[in-house]
Amino acid sequence: MRHIVAAAAALGAISGAASAEITIAHVYGKTGPLEAYAAQSHQGLMLGLEYATDGTMQILGEDIVVIEKDTQLDPAQGKAMLEEAYADDGADIAVGPVSSGVALAMLPVARDYEKILIVEPAVADSITGTDWNRYVFRTGRNSSQDAISNAVALGGEDVKVATLAQDYAFGRDGVAAFRTALEATGGEVVHEEYVPTDTTDFTAAAERIFNAMDGVEGEKKLFIIWAGGNNPMTKINAMEPSRHGIEIATGGNILAALTAYRELPGMEGATYYYYEIPDNAVNDWLVEQHQERFGTPPDFFTAGGMAAGIAIVEALEKAGSTDTEELIVAMEGMEWETPKGTMRFRPEDHQALQSMYHFRTEVQEGKDYGVPVLVRELGIEDMDIPIQNQ
Repeated sequence: MRHIVAAAAALGAISGAASAEITIAHVYGKTGPLEAYAAQSHQGLMLGLEYATDGTMQILGEDIVVIEKDTQLDPAQGKAMLEEAYADDGADIAVGPVSSGVALAMLPVARDYEKILIVEPAVADSITGTDWNRYVFRTGRNSSQDAISNAVALGGEDVKVATLAQDYAFGRDGVAAFRTALEATGGEVVHEEYVPTDTTDFTAAAERIFNAMDGVEGEKKLFIIWAGGNNPMTKINAMEPSRHGIEIATGGNILAALTAYRELPGMEGATYYYYEIPDNAVNDWLVEQHQERFGTPPDFFTAGGMAAGIAIVEALEKAGSTDTEELIVAMEGMEWETPKGTMRFRPEDHQALQSMYHFRTEVQEGKDYGVPVLVRELGIEDMDIPIQNQ
């Protein structure tokens, strides 16, 4: 169902019609184990549209219409919902989804309908790699950006790493990219462990990791790549990996997941976003508005959704129309300002190049989670992100 987003309440919507509209379809997993990510992404998208239009919620003199479709984290459902958005709802641009598996099912739909799909926040490298097509742009980071930034934070000569990841595109692409990036630092992945996404008992997987690492010499780490609930970090930490000389390491996450980081002060990794790290006007606005409207700071995926919303406005204004070919020309190489600072769509694969942040966990008074404190910003020029679609 269509609904026109009112400027006075940009995060809500009311039913109605307009004489001229630009229709944006947000096709994402509103329900299911990643619904917290989805809610943040949608809030961020709406805030981004509001910010970039100075509150008018109009582009090129036309009202913005945002329609929402629930993939339910099912690839077939995601494919069907995107087809419906393009064919029945007349969407000019689509955004989403949350899950990499769903995203891979949606990519051919954008190609077949010759319509822009902005992928946010699904991460798998293959989305802008082997499965990419020219109608796909990604504002979210990819697995290689996660991997390279974490390798910089954790790697070095004599560093030996075991990995634990979910057994689907997000986890496997993440480990593959991390392995390659770690080797460039002189480190080595010596064991890989994959478990189903709904795993709750990690005893067997942890024992296999401990056994594999017991005969390894060097600085030993267990790097966890995980999305959604049932994060294994607390459970594995309770098994005392330090008895085997192993330190736990992981990347950034949403605020709720950072409660587990409080148990590991001094832990290092790299993150996509934490609201206190970036220092720029867009992030200042986001933090202030989110705190005022929702009583909380913006979270991990709120920043990503906002980056996508701003990119849509910038692209349409630059192209001067909703024509797909004109949008592609406008977006290839486009730079725009986000809560993370400058992002740039790389012309070769439409991946958004962006900063990542090397952090160290601190326990701070008044916060019930481990705070990721900035060690070093890794800018666009600090990371050699491979092009994988050729």
